[in-house]
Amino acid sequence: MNRALKDIRLIGNLSNKSAYSYTEEDVKKMFRALQREIEFARSKFGDGDSSGSGDFKL
Repeated sequence: MNRALKDIRLIGNLSNKSAYSYTEEDVKKMFRALQREIEFARSKFGDGDSSGSGDFKL
């Protein structure tokens, strides 16, 4: 879980315009795809608490 959170945070590096070229539509597509995958994973667990952020701990 912590690895997934770290990898998601690293997506922010893609916002560096000096290293990457993208449009607003590209950004929307990226985050729609991420949101779909998160919603799919969540559906496997059922509706749970979505509050909080940071590192995952059981």
